[in-house]
Amino acid sequence: MCGIVGILGAAPVAGELLDGLKRLEYRGYDSAGICTVVDGQFHRRRAEGKLKNLAARLAEDPLPGTSGIAHTRWATHGAPTEDNAHPHIVGDVAVVHNGIIENFKPLRDELQAEGRKFLSQTDTEVVGHLVARELESGKSPQEAVAAVLPRLHGAFALALLFRHDPDLLIGARLGAPLTVGYGEGENYLGSDALALAGLTQRIAYLEEGDWVMVRRASVDIFDRLNRPVTRPVVQSGVSATITERGNYRHFMQKEIHEQPLVVAQTLQSYLKPLAGEVALPIPDFDFSGVKRVQIVACGTSYYAGMVASYWLEQFARIPVEIDFASEFRYREPVLEDGGLALFISQSGETADTLAALRHARAEGQKIAAVVNVPTSSMAREADLLLPTHAGTEIGVASTKAFTCQLAVLAALAANLARVRGKLSAEAEREIVSHLAEAPAAMNAALNHDEAVQAIAPLVAKARDVLYLGRGPDFAMALEGALKLKEISYIHAEGYAAGEMKHGPIALIDEHVPVIVLAPSGPYFEKTVSNMQEVMARGGKVILISDAAGVAAAGDGCLATLELPVVHPLIAPLVYAIPIQLLAYHVAVLKGTDVDQPRNLAKSVTVE
Repeated sequence: MCGIVGILGAAPVAGELLDGLKRLEYRGYDSAGICTVVDGQFHRRRAEGKLKNLAARLAEDPLPGTSGIAHTRWATHGAPTEDNAHPHIVGDVAVVHNGIIENFKPLRDELQAEGRKFLSQTDTEVVGHLVARELESGKSPQEAVAAVLPRLHGAFALALLFRHDPDLLIGARLGAPLTVGYGEGENYLGSDALALAGLTQRIAYLEEGDWVMVRRASVDIFDRLNRPVTRPVVQSGVSATITERGNYRHFMQKEIHEQPLVVAQTLQSYLKPLAGEVALPIPDFDFSGVKRVQIVACGTSYYAGMVASYWLEQFARIPVEIDFASEFRYREPVLEDGGLALFISQSGETADTLAALRHARAEGQKIAAVVNVPTSSMAREADLLLPTHAGTEIGVASTKAFTCQLAVLAALAANLARVRGKLSAEAEREIVSHLAEAPAAMNAALNHDEAVQAIAPLVAKARDVLYLGRGPDFAMALEGALKLKEISYIHAEGYAAGEMKHGPIALIDEHVPVIVLAPSGPYFEKTVSNMQEVMARGGKVILISDAAGVAAAGDGCLATLELPVVHPLIAPLVYAIPIQLLAYHVAVLKGTDVDQPRNLAKSVTVE
């Protein structure tokens, strides 16, 4: 959520700032703006809604200036209006902000008591007033920012531009990522490497509490105690072409079809097929004292964790608990010595999950993190980093990041089982063999795209949709319902199939499609029994199974979808494909914004 770009350039920067914002659209936003400074004057353009609105405003009224900051805003404090859009200008400073200033209310009250006037409802404007007040007292920009930062509580990334010093950008981060980019006679600030991909490959990641003074010829970084520090400059390896759809209509469609490749790439880091072994990135990580596993995640990552909880208990025979990150700390969990806390996040910056990670560390837990960004805060703070290799995911609704998480978690479950002496060498070879088969099976599932598209009209006209599954397929039912909700705006719920008769069956009628995930295997017969209960009450069932399952239970269904026969271990990776495709095609039929659904953000950096 929220995106920041700052440029100190050698030529007018408005176009490059807009291009940077376009690369950040995947994060989610509801307004945008750009501010430059020329001859001691700020010039600003802002617009509600999509970037095309801001682009149109810039086309009508171009912005001059070789120094500027830009922002895409996901509303927290205040509605998504132009007045609340960033950048905010207060006196001699303009500011953009990602995150939340939790103590903004007392700070705002303090400033208003002094007679200072606010023009927006945002927490961000408080930062502008605080810095402007320090500047008015005679402090330099550096002194002003150093005085203000300790007063801000919460999670934030900031970029500030100064009216009387067009060769200066100041950035700061606490709980939200911020990146410095290095150019030739130009330097930059960005929310992430992708924001700067069209400008430079040479970047440095600010660490927690850092702030930075960026000039065209120099970059000076300070820690939270205002001590000069050095952060390594690395090659980002991120290309601006990542944000191109190619021949696909939407990024989500492209990313669904990339899954066999990125899952294969991910598994290459975790499997030794010739030896028949699973290998983690830190092969000598000490699991010997681990007595239980606590999984913490949000959204789709939580459902990946649910699947993993079945695998960990089945293979490693270790107790597992799973929590939503937003609830974890507040239930005051009992975390015993010898626990492994496993955190799952695509960005590695999700605020709720990061706060939970730090709580678990304070309670003495070993920390493992499954993330797609190896330079993220969670990656840096973990004892065991388990990277996925999904590549940048632009569509807000997660697809390829989810299946890569499943691949990593399956490898982790097998590795932990071996270390605990619960998995023979022969059983490990079998697991490795099945995991190695997953990309081909996923590719076979993609071949049913047209069949899924044919089913989509049966769902698109519904007001409510139910998904059913047992075991790991219960977690996949929850994920399928989430996908449909996210991008089609149809109300959908996932249920454990056996729980239908304990309440939700009251919802069944001929207008509610029921999507049943039932691969043949240990849960099949029980799931089909629950499906028959639905059909006996007039429910319209869409069965997703394999050839044996469709043959055994397909009669009387509204529609069936036949997937390849796969081992139960990799069934979640394969069955992810049709539930993603179904949500996608339903959303296309309904005409919703598939890649940027309303009210959602890709990287949720506020609690």
